[in-house]
Formats: sequence, C-alpha cells, structure tokens
Amino acid sequence: MCGIVGYIGEKPATAVLLDGLQKLEYRGYDSSGIAVLDHSHHLHISKRSGKIQNLVKSIHQFHWPQSCYIGIGHTRWATHGQPTDENAHPHLDCSGTIAVVHNGIIENYHELKQHLQKQGHIFKSQTDTEVLVHLLEAEARHNAWPQAVGEALKKVRGTYSLVILNQKDPHHLIGVRKGGGGLVIGMGKQAMFIASDVSALLGHTHQVFYLDDGEMIILEKQAYQVMDWETQKLRLKQLLTIEWTPQQAEKGGYAHFMLKEIMEQSKAMEDTLRGRIDAAGNTQLVELSKINLKFLKTFHRIVILACGTSYYAGLVGKFIFEDILKIPVEIDYASEFRYRDPVVDAHDLVLAISQSGETVDTLVAIREAKSKKSKTMAICNVLGSSITREADAVLLTRAGPEIGVASTKAFTTQVAAIWLLALELARLRRTPTVSRRLQMGRHLLKMPIYIEQTLQALRKTIKPLAQRFSRYDHFLYLGRGINYPIALEGALKLKEISYIHAEGYPAGEMKHGPIALIDSQFPVVVLALKSSRYYEKIISNIEQVRARSGPVIGILEKNDSLGQQKVNFFIEIPTIEESFSPMISILPLQLLAYEIAVILGREIDQPRNLAKSVTVE
Repeated sequence: MCGIVGYIGEKPATAVLLDGLQKLEYRGYDSSGIAVLDHSHHLHISKRSGKIQNLVKSIHQFHWPQSCYIGIGHTRWATHGQPTDENAHPHLDCSGTIAVVHNGIIENYHELKQHLQKQGHIFKSQTDTEVLVHLLEAEARHNAWPQAVGEALKKVRGTYSLVILNQKDPHHLIGVRKGGGGLVIGMGKQAMFIASDVSALLGHTHQVFYLDDGEMIILEKQAYQVMDWETQKLRLKQLLTIEWTPQQAEKGGYAHFMLKEIMEQSKAMEDTLRGRIDAAGNTQLVELSKINLKFLKTFHRIVILACGTSYYAGLVGKFIFEDILKIPVEIDYASEFRYRDPVVDAHDLVLAISQSGETVDTLVAIREAKSKKSKTMAICNVLGSSITREADAVLLTRAGPEIGVASTKAFTTQVAAIWLLALELARLRRTPTVSRRLQMGRHLLKMPIYIEQTLQALRKTIKPLAQRFSRYDHFLYLGRGINYPIALEGALKLKEISYIHAEGYPAGEMKHGPIALIDSQFPVVVLALKSSRYYEKIISNIEQVRARSGPVIGILEKNDSLGQQKVNFFIEIPTIEESFSPMISILPLQLLAYEIAVILGREIDQPRNLAKSVTVE
C-alpha cells in the first residue's frame, strides 16, 4: 500500500513528484505530501489529508519555489493514526533537516518512541513512521551519513520501503527496502527516479531495476550505488525495459479506469496468449524452462497461493488443473499459509498468483514454500516485481497497468494464464488425449473474440438493471462448479465499489444457512448456464429462492427459454464450453457492480478503505 516517489535531476522536482503521486493515488488516498530542496538547499514541505488534489491546491496557493531539483513524495493508506495533516508523510526530525516517506509497518515503534522521547525527541504525529526519522536524527549525531541510516535501521523491526531526503546531504536520495512493498529505480536523462510502482515512471523512462530485500540505494543525478545496508557490500543490478506506455496508464476517454480496464479485457487476453499458443492449439511456454523438465512431468500436486481477486482466479484454476491433469490441487489464502506450518515438500509445484507482484502475504508464502523445498511458479502482471524475482519460474499476464483498485482485467488474464499453464503441463505429461488438448487450445484462442462481443452487447443492457437494483442493501451470488468462484468474485466487485453487502456462495450450500436471509428485499444473482452439468440443480436453487419471494437475476446463455421463465430478470451471455465460461460469466458481474456504483455516486477507482497493492500484513 502507500505510494512513494522520489526524484533528483534537472527538471522542476515539484511537478515530477505531483505527477508521480497522481499516478500512484490508487495505492492510498488518505493523505499526501511532498518535501523538496531548492538550489539554496532550503527544505520545503507540504502535507494535506484527503485526495492529492488537496495537496496540489495547497501548493498552488502559496509561493512554492520553482527551482527545486530533488524531492520525495507520498500518498498514504493509513495504518497507524488517522488520516490527518499531521500524520501525512513526509515526516521530519526535530531539526527539520531530514525527511522520510515510508511504506510498511514498524513493529517495535512503541518501545523506540518511548526511548527517543526520554532522549528529548518531540513527536508530532501518531504514526509509526515518525520513529524512523527521529532514529535517523539520533544516529546522524554519531555516524557519518549514510552510515547513520544503516545504524538506525538495525534497531528497527518490521517491513519497510522508505526514501530519505537530508538537507545536509543535498545531492543524494537514499532508498531502503526490507520486506514489504518494492521500490523501483528509473534511469532518465540527467535524472534518477525512485517509486513504489513503475506507473509513476512511465512518462520519464522505461529503463528500470528493482531493489531487493535488504538493499539500500544512494541516488545522484547521473549515478547510483546499491549495497546491502547491513554489510555495506556493493551489489550489481540488471536493467529491465518496461514495455508499458504512458497512455496505458491514462483513462483514454473513459469516465473511470475501472470501465476502461473492463473494456480492455479482450486486448489484454490477446496479449496474454500472444506467442504462447499457435493456431492449431499447441502451447509452448519457454518460461517453464527454468524448472527441471523431469519435475514438471512427475510432480505430485499443485498448491495455489493468492489473495483477493487472485485467489478467486486460483479457485477457477483448481477446477481447470484437476480436470485436465487429474492431479490433486489445493488452494490457500496466502495470508494464512505460513502461519500453520503448511505441509508442502519437494514433490509439490507451488503456484503464486498476484497482479502487482508485491502482495506481501503472497511473497512471504512463496518464501515459506521454498524453505520446504517446493518448486515455485508465479502468475503475475509486473515484470521485475518482488514475487517474480522470488519464484523459480514466472508467467507474465501482460495485462498492462491496472489502475482501478477493483481488479478486472487482471482476473481474466490470470485465468487465461492458468489455462496456458494447464495445457502446457498437459502436453508435457501427455494427458488428456492430444486431440482433446488441441481442441481446448483452439477454444482458448477464441476467447478474446467472445469477450469483445459479450462486452459490446452487455453495455446496452446492464444500465437499466443496475438502476432497478441499486436501491437494495444486500445481495447473494450463487454459482456451481467452475462458476462458484465467479459468484465469489462478482460479490467482491459489488462490495468493493458500491459498499453494498454481498456474499458469494456455492449454490448447493444455500440451503445450509443463507436461505434464511432470503425475502423480497434480498436479490439473488444466479449463474445458471444451460450448457453446465449443474444446470438442473441451479434451476432447482432458483425455484427455492422464488418460493421465498427473492428477486432473481439470472446470468443465462442465449435462447435459454426455461431459464428466462424461472428468473425475474436475466442477462444473456454466449453459449460456451463450461470450462471456459468463467472468462465470460464474470463480465456482466463486473459491469453490474460498476453501473450500480456509478448510480450511487461512489468513488469507483478509489473506493474507501482500499488500496491497490497490499504490502503490509
């Protein structure tokens, strides 16, 4: 969570920082602030609670210096302390010469704060972060800068990414990472950048590298040094080229990023499949070459680790892998995995799924699996992110930047990537038959077309339904088999952006509790696909809801006359083989959640209390 940006170069630093913060606002929007040095080495700071536009207005109202060449900025997702001006970053030391921005949690900040207060340090906020800047001030009295940074951090327990600006060292920025969210470094012309997400850098450079856990970087305008912050041993870094364009991180004429990203799903899936599957349906994933071929042919089990929307994509994957490979698949919330001494070993393939590649729960879960000798693989969207560097092999989704906090195109491309992986493993393990595998591959290739056609048709039909149902306070989503995860994801989308209470359930479980809630004020969204092996049972579930006066919205395949008779309202999608249906059946649920949220006047791209990348436990 939280967005960090830092800059040193020839351009006016304030404009660079504010632009970067606006690109990062989806990571946290409780408060924001910047600190800059002018050419006279005077430190200027501005912090405001609320959205970044409050900070921008504040800066424009005052005589803010235009000659600043170095600075740091932050947009906050609150962990310790309310979203106030005082708790906003950057934080200053007592002398007002050192400024820090921080993403993470300092676990021992209470004891450190008490110790520093006894030494005479005065705290102005309720945050854990402020402890860091006072520690830096204390250590700088006895150690040369930047050695003082390392000495201060030796006293800290927790996870953090931080960037430090020191008025007494006006030609350098220092960045440090220990666990938690990542830091990406960008190399420009006569400039260096540092940020918590590559989207903040796209307008300035495509040449980047990432800090690894335990590394410190010292940035100048045209140079840098990376070292282990504990041992001071220098480390070499390899530059990566980011192919995303600045335009991909813009709304492109859409009212919201979420709607843009929903409508981009066809193109995103094309990019996921490109070069990995041919017209005949054959797959070839060179990414798997980093894992021993014998292992890929003989491993016993797949264990999927993920959180949130990625977890639901993984749940779809469980159905796909078990159906095609005929091996057991377990799926676990990454946030729970390492806390129960999980039973995994060298015979397991552990698959982590994360859009950002910085989800801390998933990152530490991978490390837990590796400590138990499991082979690890990641499905991820961000090249060079922490999870991609930890896993033994990586399958990038190539979805492009996803700015909306409520994930959409990440989900469908993750499912597409799971299909690619399943078909490649099927090829290696020679199951199922060749003809069946190729048939499924050809079907996968058609999915971008189905998605595009479905989205265009749905845009015309969803709004009236959203208008009718936006007045309800509770929803139940039901699905069976491979569409049960879609019920979960559909309910999550509605919760995230409309703030309406919604629950997803396997339809067979409705009678085991949730049916007690159903009445005329409790709409039920049912995934009832006629081509499904569960169709008759789903129709029975619908009958049970209707018998209790519950209004039913059916997600139906075209020309399903029986389904249309049974439900109160329906949304049609194309008829498609059941195994591939999640990539289509999720589309109306994404749009329904979006349109209801628009009608209710919600903050679509930045829903309350949420942030895009969860980098703290």
